Amino acid sequence: MKMNMNKSKTKIYASSIAIALVVGGLSALLTNMGMDSYKAAEKPALTPPDILFPIVWTILYILMGISAGRIWIATKDKQHNSGLLVYLIQLAVNFLWSIFFFNLQLYGFSFFWLLLLWVLIIVMIVAFSKTDKIAAYLQIPYLLWVTFAAYLNFMVWMLNK
Repeated sequence: MKMNMNKSKTKIYASSIAIALVVGGLSALLTNMGMDSYKAAEKPALTPPDILFPIVWTILYILMGISAGRIWIATKDKQHNSGLLVYLIQLAVNFLWSIFFFNLQLYGFSFFWLLLLWVLIIVMIVAFSKTDKIAAYLQIPYLLWVTFAAYLNFMVWMLNK
């Protein structure tokens, strides 16, 4: 019985991480065509090197997947379901931000969309904390990165008006 339980948890974690990575990978694939215009745009002095973005996002998507997996495994109650719903909504908002920002160069709209994402991440952290504190803590690096991304997005918007 114990072995089946561990296999079940492993499947949940693997699926949860895979979902997050697929969303991130698909977003990267779809926004690849918008990279030339982004590279030509004025950027703020604190913009990290391009190589850092896929590394950071991969780590963040893995942490998101582990966190969501922990919530999925946790007790199935009303809070559990609402936390996962917020998780899925923020994942969709995250996905769309890249298209708005890179492909469509809607820098102003993207900034406000990113603020929506930021709020959703906070709501998700609060919801997750009621079910599993570790799952909530695993989202903090994501919140910090999106805060930094909001600064970068805002500055790109201001520098490229």
